[in-house]
Amino acid sequence: MSTIHPLTALAVVLATAATDAVYVMFTSAVVARKRVPAATWSSVWYLLSSFAVISYTENWIYVGFAALGSWIGAYASLTFLHRPGGGPPVGAAPE
Repeated sequence: MSTIHPLTALAVVLATAATDAVYVMFTSAVVARKRVPAATWSSVWYLLSSFAVISYTENWIYVGFAALGSWIGAYASLTFLHRPGGGPPVGAAPE
């Protein structure tokens, strides 16, 4: 097994966290049926995910860091989108 480079590991965590955060924003835009925001978030999602894939394919151990970043990104995004009292998600049309 090769050595783990801390900066690369951190970059993978950050890239996957950002990727999942963008994915959540993309999903929110799709649910709200907002085409331009959905398309924009989708393109950003692919740009970010390509960095993570390129980074960790050189060493399989970075997949673990990618999974950690993915979890952080989804958790942070849902925390941001959470509405007290069970209201609609950010970007959704009011009921």
